Amino acid sequence: MARISIVSPCFNEEDNVEACHAAVAELFQPNGPLARYEHEHIFSDNASQDGTVEILRRLAATDANVKVILNSRNFGPFRSNFNALRYATGDAILVFLPVDLQDPPEMIPEMVRHWESGIEVIAGERANRQETWALRTCRGIFYRVVNTLSEFDIPENVGEFQLIDRKVWEVVVSHDDQYPYIRGIIASAGFRRLILPYTWRARERGISKNNALRLIDQAMNGIFSFTNAPMRFSSFLGFGIALLSVVYAIVTVLLGLIIPGVAPRGTLTIIVALFFFSGVQLLFIGLLGEYITAIHAQVRRGPMVVERERINIDTAQRPSSGSSPGS
Repeated sequence: MARISIVSPCFNEEDNVEACHAAVAELFQPNGPLARYEHEHIFSDNASQDGTVEILRRLAATDANVKVILNSRNFGPFRSNFNALRYATGDAILVFLPVDLQDPPEMIPEMVRHWESGIEVIAGERANRQETWALRTCRGIFYRVVNTLSEFDIPENVGEFQLIDRKVWEVVVSHDDQYPYIRGIIASAGFRRLILPYTWRARERGISKNNALRLIDQAMNGIFSFTNAPMRFSSFLGFGIALLSVVYAIVTVLLGLIIPGVAPRGTLTIIVALFFFSGVQLLFIGLLGEYITAIHAQVRRGPMVVERERINIDTAQRPSSGSSPGS
C-alpha cells in the first residue's frame, strides 16, 4: 500500500497541534477520501516552551502514524522543516502543512489525485490571502525580485505547501545547505508541476511566530541562495558610477575653462560626492557580507539541527547529513 508523508513544524502551538492532527487523520479514516493510503504525520518541534511537547507525546502514544522530532532549541522554521523532511518515508510527501491550518488540509486529496495522474510537483498557490495590504504588497515585491534575478521560476504566492513525488524528494533532501530555502530548491529541481490556487486563511488560534525581521531574513535568504545577481548588479552599478564621475569631471573642467561662473563650487561637490560614494560602498560591502556569511555558515559544517529526542521514529532511520540526532 502506498504511503503519504505529511510534515508539520511547530513552535509554541499548543492551541493548534491537536486540531492539525485530527484534520489529517480524518482524511485517512476508512470512510475518508484517502483511506486507500497509509500515512505518517511528522511533527518537528522547535523547543516549544508551552504545552506543545506534552500534547505531541500524547498524540504519538495513541497514534503510531504520528512521528515527533524534538529539537534542542529553536533552529528556525526552514531548518526544522527540512530536517523533518529527511525522515519522510512516503511515496508522496507533503512538504509543509502548518499546524495553524492556514494552508487547508482539505486540498491534500486533490493534490494526491493529480500526483496519481503523474504530476511530480503539486504546489498550492495562495491566490487569496486573508492578511493586510502591506504584507501582500511586500510579498509581491519579493517574488518579482527573486524571479527577475534567478535563473528559474519560483511561482508567485507559492510556499512550501507542496506535494512532491518520491523522486523529487530525493533531489530536495540531497541538498546539503545550512539554511535551505525549500521552495527554491523544489523549483530548481524541475519536474512536471501543477499549481492549485486556494485561499490562505487567517490564523484562528495562537500568535504567528513570523515577525517582520524573520520575514526579511527569509526573503534575503531566498535572494542570496539562488542568484549572484546582487553582486553582478553591484559591479555594473560601480562601473556606471565611475563612468559618470569621469564624465562629470570632464564637464566641470570644461565649464571652468569656458564659463568660470557656471562651474559648481568645489566644497559642496566634494561633500555630496563623499556621502554618495560612501553610501554606495556600504551597500556593496553589505551585499558582499551576505554572501560571505552564507559561505561561512556552509564551510563550518555544523549540524543544521540538533535533535533532543525522536518519538515513533526508528533509531536506525537517520538523515543522510545535516543534523545531530539526540537520544
